[in-house]
Amino acid sequence: MFFTTKNEDYEKLKSSYLDKKDAINTQLNEFKEVFEKGDDNRVFEELAFCILTSAVGPKMGQKSVNAIKDVLIEGSEEDIYEKLQNVHKYPEKASFIVHTREYLRSEFDFRLKDLILSFKDLLERRDFFALNKNIKGIGFVQASHFLRNIGFTEYAILDKNVVLSLYQFGVINSPKPPTTRKKYIEVEGRLKEFARKLGIGADELDLLLWSEKTGHIPK
Repeated sequence: MFFTTKNEDYEKLKSSYLDKKDAINTQLNEFKEVFEKGDDNRVFEELAFCILTSAVGPKMGQKSVNAIKDVLIEGSEEDIYEKLQNVHKYPEKASFIVHTREYLRSEFDFRLKDLILSFKDLLERRDFFALNKNIKGIGFVQASHFLRNIGFTEYAILDKNVVLSLYQFGVINSPKPPTTRKKYIEVEGRLKEFARKLGIGADELDLLLWSEKTGHIPK
């Protein structure tokens, strides 16, 4: 099954894109500014956001990051847990944040921007975050989410909403999110091919499909 949906469905999606194009590109530009204008602490804030978003969604993720901003960089696990306790479904993720923070501090002197720029290959860059056992609570979806949120392009956030959309458009043959690196890259490639067919950017398509399912353009 590949691109089997009727032409009118493609046209509806293109029309929706035109309606949302300005808002989508405004959001993508805001992502770029995080890395261009922000410091290493700001980049880590986005990584913490993605750790906290997994399994609960971006709204709770953002609310949780806002709750822990003052203790994110220097606070203890107990400090972060206490602030997450009445905000996040899984306040124990405080341990993921602190372990990841201290690993990045001890191994890379917390120079996150330099670390990220050291990868010249986009897949190797994502692999570092998705496969590194010291980056806690991050798989391929959240690693892609993190890199997209700091302005790096060509990463698809293949969560259940986007994958279901791809399935319904006949782009892939299963509505289940990919669970291996090989499958993730395969589905990501299908999304990029679909974007080319529609005549829009892959990053734009990712946000468009998510917004079609949820009613808003995601962070």
